[in-house]
Amino acid sequence: MFRRLLPALAALALFGTACAGEPEATTPSSAPAAATKITLGFSAWPGWFPWQVAAEQGLFEKNGVQVELKYFDSYTDSLNALATGTIDANSQTLNDTLASVAGGAKQSIVLVNDNSTGNDQIIAAPEIKTLADLKGKTVAAEQGTVDHYLLLLALRKAGLTEADVQFTPMLTDAAAAAFVAGQVDAVGAFAPFTSTALQREGSQAIATSADFPGAIPDHLVVTRDLLGRDEKSVQALVSTWFDTIEWIAANRPKALEIMAKRGGVSVADYETYDKGTTIFTLEQNRQAFSTDLPAQAKLISDFLVSTKLVDSAPPLEGLFEPKFVQAVQP
Repeated sequence: MFRRLLPALAALALFGTACAGEPEATTPSSAPAAATKITLGFSAWPGWFPWQVAAEQGLFEKNGVQVELKYFDSYTDSLNALATGTIDANSQTLNDTLASVAGGAKQSIVLVNDNSTGNDQIIAAPEIKTLADLKGKTVAAEQGTVDHYLLLLALRKAGLTEADVQFTPMLTDAAAAAFVAGQVDAVGAFAPFTSTALQREGSQAIATSADFPGAIPDHLVVTRDLLGRDEKSVQALVSTWFDTIEWIAANRPKALEIMAKRGGVSVADYETYDKGTTIFTLEQNRQAFSTDLPAQAKLISDFLVSTKLVDSAPPLEGLFEPKFVQAVQP
């Protein structure tokens, strides 16, 4: 399971040749009420597993929308699938959406699923107690991911840069395994791979997304094409999300079972992720769209440019579409 990869801009520029990996189809719905069948992608992250609950409990159908829900083992593939129009909607971070838009993708954010408030972590060996202790050490992370981004934020907070460490790019699962095996001194990872990394005796998180509030928001992102041809279905997706969060609150044991199974972890392990992922309420969504998201997008864009993760700042016009959360009746 790979979450949250900033796509290579060169690949995104070649929409005609980019291709997504074959995703695993998960619980397609069959309601005839909507004119358009929406293909919705998601991947491994606690803030996105509620979509699995929506599918299994028939909540898409309740809102009159046909959805083919596709789970991607590779988050990168889900980003490429949205960028190339293979799917209509995807669950992805603000960082990655900005990178996609900088590369030419036409996408809009219509919902805030959550903010990462601790489930993205920099985990270090026992002898590394502070961020400053990372100087000269080997640090593994998936290059271009938001955990690479988190690492850069943390290093900057400590007065360091990536040049001060030996950065070792690895896929997130491999990076966590390498850290446990003692092959690297620290690792940037997200849940559930944080659980793997912390199996190294004496290891601890020396920085998390909780240290950088609002830095890693997660969203439902749709293509501009879908917006142009079927706003009704987009509204139904957004409404389904809030119905799902309500269902989870009322049926927590069953919901945890569904989400833990999709994540490939035990229910007990899944419950530990709650604190590190803050699911946004309807009111928090409305507040985010009014002020928080535009400001955070500017901060992230500036950072991505300054660290050369993108060549130029993405255009923000049309990126945020708040009318769908505004239309939801509490």
